[in-house]
Amino acid sequence: MTAGQVSDYKGAAALIDLLPKAEFLLADRGYDADWFRKALSNKDIKPCIPGRKSRKKPVKYDKRRYKRRNRIERMFGKLKDWRRISTRYDRGPNVFMSAIALAATVLFWL
Repeated sequence: MTAGQVSDYKGAAALIDLLPKAEFLLADRGYDADWFRKALSNKDIKPCIPGRKSRKKPVKYDKRRYKRRNRIERMFGKLKDWRRISTRYDRGPNVFMSAIALAATVLFWL
């Protein structure tokens, strides 16, 4: 968990070594950084991240695969329907993740 004013890819730097084996990583423009792309490539993960608008040289990415990212966004939207998660009543990260796991399980079964 990072504070709201912390950049996305700075939070990802702490987790890059914990990433599971995967073929692709789907992320939004907030994760567009050359060092992040290189770190993913070192782990044999292909980044599917569109380049920021301020990039001078456009970055290639699989647009069809990137469009599937909306499934993840919809899942987060459904999780935010749970008031306990959207307002983050649980201050400890372990309890908060437990609430997310419980909500995700219920949503999966519905």
